[in-house]
Amino acid sequence: MAPSTTTTAQPRSQTPTLVAATAIGTIFLAFGLNAMFRPASAMEMFPLPYPSSSATSTELIDALMVVYGARDVFMGLAIYAAAAFGGSGGRKGLGWVLLAAGGVAGVDGWVVRGWEAGRGAAGGEWNHWGYAPFVGGLGMWLAMGR
Repeated sequence: MAPSTTTTAQPRSQTPTLVAATAIGTIFLAFGLNAMFRPASAMEMFPLPYPSSSATSTELIDALMVVYGARDVFMGLAIYAAAAFGGSGGRKGLGWVLLAAGGVAGVDGWVVRGWEAGRGAAGGEWNHWGYAPFVGGLGMWLAMGR
């Protein structure tokens, strides 16, 4: 008798979760690649001034944006990996990765809010806080084994 070549499909209950995780991972990946290759464009998510008067300042910000971009690329790939290769405990593992990603978005918003508060501006933190509850909430739901 020949070995079976059938594979087990993902249960339907996991499909929406994997679609959502893939979408979130893709967003982080896109943000990261944008920051790495177009630092001035990526700075628009942080309503912080992009230096234009000093070449040294511009080079420093560009270098830091590559670091920021690498962080986002890593988060996107970690979400993909946890969603695709999580095994039997994959939903909980994916949940913890998403929870951490939501926390990173929360910190990004907190930094922007602190920057703006000292300069009489406000609102830029919502570029980050707008999606942090969804990512963190989905992560918490999955981490709890739902």
